[in-house]
Formats: sequence, structure tokens, C-alpha cells
Amino acid sequence: MSADPRGPGLVAEMERRQVAVYVGAIAAGGAAGWAAPGLGPALEHAINPVLAALLYVTFLQVPAAELVRSLRAGRFLAAALTVNFAVVPLVVAAMFAFLPADQAVRLGVLLVLLTPCVDYVIVFTGLAGGDAQRLLAATPLLLLAQMAVLPVLLVAFMGAGLASVVEPGPFVRAFAVLIVIPLTLAWLTQAWAARRPAGRALAKGAGTAMVPLMAVTLITVVASQVPELDGNLDAVAAVVPFYVLFLVVMAGAGLAVARLFRLDAPAGRAVVFTGATRNSLVVLPLALALPDRLAVASVVVVAQTLVEVVGMVVYVRLVPRLPWSGPDRQ
Repeated sequence: MSADPRGPGLVAEMERRQVAVYVGAIAAGGAAGWAAPGLGPALEHAINPVLAALLYVTFLQVPAAELVRSLRAGRFLAAALTVNFAVVPLVVAAMFAFLPADQAVRLGVLLVLLTPCVDYVIVFTGLAGGDAQRLLAATPLLLLAQMAVLPVLLVAFMGAGLASVVEPGPFVRAFAVLIVIPLTLAWLTQAWAARRPAGRALAKGAGTAMVPLMAVTLITVVASQVPELDGNLDAVAAVVPFYVLFLVVMAGAGLAVARLFRLDAPAGRAVVFTGATRNSLVVLPLALALPDRLAVASVVVVAQTLVEVVGMVVYVRLVPRLPWSGPDRQ
């Protein structure tokens, strides 16, 4: 899931150094947030539009027919759903008792760890030689499933009283803005590109925007939330070890699920990544919409992004070296 490396010089160089670009974007966002904290509220409003543009470019790179065919891969979909909605809740349950007692911190951890990623997981899966197209085809289903399952899991972990403060509205808007609209526009662009040179030029140009858009997204998210760290550093420090532990555990758990479903190496790598990467960018609006007494939850969510991107640098190198034993392609 990346732009054509034969494109313009700067874009091609960014393609070759994607991971370094993303880590640099986080650093730049952090610096911008500290230097200009007043920009935070405005940047929060920019998160969803930037993320929608990123997903439009992502969807654009896979033909509509391929997406439909990929949804017929029943074994892969079953593995992706199992790792995200059976294995991950069990892992989180094992850690839950050891989390800080603060309800806002716990809610932030649950929001982010119980929801599978539907955006940059595609990029990192592709970098590791995983089946990014198949995972991309599963993203609408993964987002719909987490919309349905998250309220139930929050009740199970924290009780009906606190779970009720999480409104469904932001999730519904996220599905429309981040899945329905970008996917529809991508399909329309593909149809236009098949008939008109102008459409082909637009599709080709958009394809070179993947890495820059991902960098802009990370800068926007980090810069918008860094000012909120003031006074909340203790909360962030308390949850970082749990995020690191989650990444370590899910590498093995994802591999076990891939073997259980007898997936081939590319599909298995995609399952490992979908189990490990979380939906921090999409659930951040949920955390930002919480009452003031739970405001620290948003900082806890963003802290997971910072840990995860560094973790993905390791995953991109580690996951291709994992032992794969399932030869079947499904």
C-alpha cells in the first residue's frame, strides 16, 4: 500500500524511508505542540479530514473488484475477527486489574486497545510483506464490528454507568467520514480513470500522496494533543508499559491465530498487524467528546499512538522473520 517508488524525487525518497518519515512526523508534531499549544483545538478539528484523505488514497490503490473478491476470503476474515474480538479482549482483561485505578485512565486504555486499526495498519502491513489488500478489504467490517462490540466490552469491564458516557454518534460519524465517503470517492475515481485521461492523471497523482498524508496525519494528531500533556505526564507514564506489553503479547498471539487458521505468510502477517495495531486516530474523537472529569482519556489514547508507531518500526523488521507454517491461501 504505497505510492509508486518511480515517482518524483522527493516522493520516491519518502517512499524509501517511510518509517523514518513517520517517526520524524511524530517528533515534529511534538515540537509544534510544545511551541504553539494554542493551535491544539484547531488541529483537533483537522484530524478527521486529514485521516479521510489518507484513507481515500489508500482505497484508491485497490480496484473495487479486488475489494469484493477479498471479502470472500472467509478464513482470513474469521482470523481477523478472532484476533481482534476474542484474543484482544482476553489480553486486555489480563492487564486490566493492574491498570491505574483512575477511571479516566482506564477508560482511555480500553477505548484504544479494544478497537482495531483501520488506517495506517495497511501501510505497515505492506511494508512487512503482509497481505495489505486483503486487510484493506476487511476494514469496513472491522470498523462496523468494533462499533457494535465496544459498548458491550466497556460495560463488561467498567459497568453500565461509565460505559453510558460513550456516545455512539462519533463512531457513526467516523464510519461515514472515514470509510463510506473515502471508499465511494475512490470507486468513483477509479471509474473515471478507466474512461478519461484526466481521471487517470488524478488517480496517479493521488497515489504519490500516501506517505506525505500519513506524515501530516501524525503531525496533526500529536501536535493537537501534546499541550494536553501538561499536568498529565504521570498518567501517560503509567500506561506506557501496558502498551509496550500489549505489542509484545500480540506478536505471539497473532502468529498463533494465523497458524490456527492455516493462513499463508502474507495473510498471517496481516493478521499479526491487525491484532497489534489499534484505532487511536478514530477513537480519539470519542475520547475528546467525554465529560471534563474524564478528559485525561484523550491523552492516554494519544500516548498509545506514540508507543505504537515506534513499535511498528520493530514489527516491520520482526514480523517477516516469524516462522510461518500455513501454506494454504484462503
